[in-house]
Amino acid sequence: MLLRDIVPLLDAVVLSGRRWLDIDIGRAFSSDLMSDVLAFSPEGTLLLTGLTNIQVVRTCEISGICAVLFVRGKVPGQQVIELAEQFNLPLLACNYSMFEASGRLFQSGVKGCR
Repeated sequence: MLLRDIVPLLDAVVLSGRRWLDIDIGRAFSSDLMSDVLAFSPEGTLLLTGLTNIQVVRTCEISGICAVLFVRGKVPGQQVIELAEQFNLPLLACNYSMFEASGRLFQSGVKGCR
């Protein structure tokens, strides 16, 4: 599934990286613990999180996360968005809970990380 297809699926807003919406999303990982992201998410994964601090972008850069979806109506500050742009990291935001966003992605064929 392309990242651009996730936008209408989750009624998401694109915060950064509009030019990278053709990334193929095959799997997703949901967590607010960046240590779990580092330990358990393979490169090329979509991250779903409610954390909006700068460490999310830095963790994604280190672990090879390809895009971030902020859930629960959370939106990061401008500094986070600017850093994501520097790293070519698309950021999306939606109002769904992490559980419901994950479920909708799973129903659409996006796999989890094991």
